[in-house]
Amino acid sequence: MNLLLHACCGPCLIEPLDALRANADSVTILYANPNIHPAEEYERRRDAMAEYAATEGIAAVEAPYEPARWMTAVEPLAEAGPERCRACFRLRLEESARYAADHGFDAIATTLTVSPYQDGGVIAEEGRRAAEAVGVTYVHQDFRDRYPEATRRSREMGMYRQNYCGCALSDVEARQARAERRAKRG
Repeated sequence: MNLLLHACCGPCLIEPLDALRANADSVTILYANPNIHPAEEYERRRDAMAEYAATEGIAAVEAPYEPARWMTAVEPLAEAGPERCRACFRLRLEESARYAADHGFDAIATTLTVSPYQDGGVIAEEGRRAAEAVGVTYVHQDFRDRYPEATRRSREMGMYRQNYCGCALSDVEARQARAERRAKRG
């Protein structure tokens, strides 16, 4: 199987890459994340992912960074929480599936399921739907049990680690949650 692996960042790539390449003939990483804001954050995550991919001898490609396209997809759902995230997953997985179909890949997978903060069921639904629409296979695997190890390994490597999902809306939400936790601690 010739697999295209959508990756959101370096830390989330570590464990899924190990697991998926054991069952694939080849793996190429696609960095397709128009949701990440601001551009400097996008670049830091991309660079951490690319550096790790290079150390592992894995090819990585980057989709165009088009945050306006992301905003068009999710802005109507800005207050809808889970539906906003679904739209974001859909956009990135559709882009991954199209890239896979256009470049001769058999299947796609994503690192999004390593995070305990993401809805793995929704990711699977959107991944399957996107893959089916273009005639590739979606390889779903829930990697949440590997999250602690990915966290440990990324820290050991000194890899850049972020503290929010990536979008401007999640950045605001994460800042608010951190402030509330600090206030409770007093």
